[in-house]
Amino acid sequence: MRIRNLGHACWHIDLGKTKLLIDPFISGNPLASNIDIDSIECDYILVTHGHEDHVADVVRIAQRTNATVVSNFEIVNWFQKQGLSKLHPMNIGGSWNFDFGKLTYFTAQHSSVMPDGSPGGNPGSFIIQSDHGNFYHAGDTGLMMDMKIIPMLVKLDFALLPIGDNFTMGINEAIIASQWIECNNIIAMHYDTFGYIVVDQQKAKSEFQNNGINLTFIEIGESINI
Repeated sequence: MRIRNLGHACWHIDLGKTKLLIDPFISGNPLASNIDIDSIECDYILVTHGHEDHVADVVRIAQRTNATVVSNFEIVNWFQKQGLSKLHPMNIGGSWNFDFGKLTYFTAQHSSVMPDGSPGGNPGSFIIQSDHGNFYHAGDTGLMMDMKIIPMLVKLDFALLPIGDNFTMGINEAIIASQWIECNNIIAMHYDTFGYIVVDQQKAKSEFQNNGINLTFIEIGESINI
């Protein structure tokens, strides 16, 4: 599995035959100015919630790639009105077996509204189980007791957790979340994009390490293999 950071909470996951794109917010992110949006290939676009900084480039990429957009019922309906037709609606707690593996639309504690003010339904997160590994994209969330359910469902190989604070969990809460989901391999996301969420990366890595957890920062545009 190859994971590429496209900025903020946007990730490109290459599973070999299938490529996933999560929460594409590239064109409006000055930190991702090195990313060529029109070179991104994907088969599925997964959307955790409706905020602009998670959906900004969905239509542009989906129209070019013919990718299937997966999200909650309200968000899928909204994208249908934007002209997209390859859509898969889900809701909290539901799972579906896609060609890349099993996807569960899990909870998140946040808010959700579409860029034009339309309701975005309940915010969510994704648990993905595949032949290449199992991972959790937490979306935008605060620390929540629901995270303790995850180890009952799946053993994670890694997790993508927000650490920027203010709008989501901060470093201390993300450490607790890592313990609750029983995953010691964490990739940081949702930090530095705005002034409200700038973090000290070395301090964050040190605090995670002091709790026996590996925290990885991936530069925007860069990839790692897991």
